[in-house]
Amino acid sequence: MSGIQTNTTVGPQYRGLLELVLSSIPITLPCLVFLYINGVMLFTLRSKPVLRETCRYILLYNLLFADDLHLTLSQLLYFLTFRIRLTYPVCGVLIMFSYLLADISPLTLVVMSLERYVAVCYPLRHSTVVTSRNTAVAIVVIWAFSSLNVLARLVLLLHFPFENLQTLQMTAMCSPQAMFLNPVSEQYDQVYTYFLFVSAGVTVIASFIGVTIAATSASTDKASVHKARKTLLLHLFQLGLSLLSTLYTPLFIAISAVVDRISALHTQIALYVVVIMLPRCLSALIYGIRDNTIRPILMYYLCCQRKFSVVLKEAEVST
Repeated sequence: MSGIQTNTTVGPQYRGLLELVLSSIPITLPCLVFLYINGVMLFTLRSKPVLRETCRYILLYNLLFADDLHLTLSQLLYFLTFRIRLTYPVCGVLIMFSYLLADISPLTLVVMSLERYVAVCYPLRHSTVVTSRNTAVAIVVIWAFSSLNVLARLVLLLHFPFENLQTLQMTAMCSPQAMFLNPVSEQYDQVYTYFLFVSAGVTVIASFIGVTIAATSASTDKASVHKARKTLLLHLFQLGLSLLSTLYTPLFIAISAVVDRISALHTQIALYVVVIMLPRCLSALIYGIRDNTIRPILMYYLCCQRKFSVVLKEAEVST
């Protein structure tokens, strides 16, 4: 009898462990690869004076830094919620940090779009408007604005009567939706999300239109205009992906309700990689490949130092 009890106990535990390992591999491996690329990109942006002192690269560093922290936190939340049920305070702290980091990307993309607009439409004033000091102020404002959003969410959360709960242990997985403990929190989240992404989208589109109009001027550098337009379109695409990431949990819950457990697990992995992970890794890939200043230095530090040493020297001479 004791042998049967041991088998029935170990069997589900073994299956649960095996399921955790198999479901973690498709997520952990891409995450480690992307974190490595982003980490090398961050190191690259601090490796040369021309990259440390150029405003658009300073903004890119801020974007990558926040994306790396957000990706790491998302990975931590994935593993925690898969194995254990968190308490409301622990989940609340993790979700608030997630909100803080998630807002940095769209806000930084807005500032980067405005920088490209000034560079193309007002080239003579660019060096006086877009300075290292003004860029630092913009970054501080970005983090302060995101912190105010977290503070507002925290105030709404503290108004919930936790003393009426029998236990602080959560019955559902830790997610932003699980922390909507009253209707006001959910309404605030919807209003803030719409406001943030509509404002950011309008700003990027307006910058794109301004750059397009500037292309008709005979005195405008056509090559720089074409490159700026492509950059702004990529920024708009990144904004769309960032907005899509806010729908991860509702999409997963809706799909899980109509499919079996194995299909739900596969769906969760696919949604996580496409909706959560991919938007946080595009910046390094986009700028690492497209930017002529960054590309040779990035490739040098990534893996092929000897092969790209000559290219790197040529890039340093050209800059």
